[in-house]
Amino acid sequence: MSIAENRRARYDYHIEEQFEAGVVLSGWEIKAIRAGQVQLTDGYVLIRDGELYLIGCRINALRSASTHVNPEADRTKKLLMHKAEIKRLIGKVEQRGFTLVPLNLHYKGGRVKADIALAKGKAQHDKRETEKKRDWEREKGQLMRHKVSSKG
Repeated sequence: MSIAENRRARYDYHIEEQFEAGVVLSGWEIKAIRAGQVQLTDGYVLIRDGELYLIGCRINALRSASTHVNPEADRTKKLLMHKAEIKRLIGKVEQRGFTLVPLNLHYKGGRVKADIALAKGKAQHDKRETEKKRDWEREKGQLMRHKVSSKG
């Protein structure tokens, strides 16, 4: 079940590979995520000291959050993956100019997981091409609906 989607990532980047990682969250963050108070649009993944961190993922605290907790909406969250996978990602990011972007947050077995992607940035002409394809698919769907309704 998807919690939050980063649609901008597929528009701005060529997705090469996808990985699933666990996310280290605190209690108030889980409650806020269940209430739908999460935004992934400006998020990115950073590698620091051989570990992965999700930066820019905004989780807004609920109004009913406890008074002894100091909720920070833009807190850096640690991502959990196997060491071998992390080393492989580090190699690709350093050598070939790839970047790591979060694609979505979802539930799996009662836990919150993040899909992250190894991606390369798109040039402006690639973005225009993506828009043209999306517009054509929308137009084609409208034409097909119009033809079906006019026959019946």
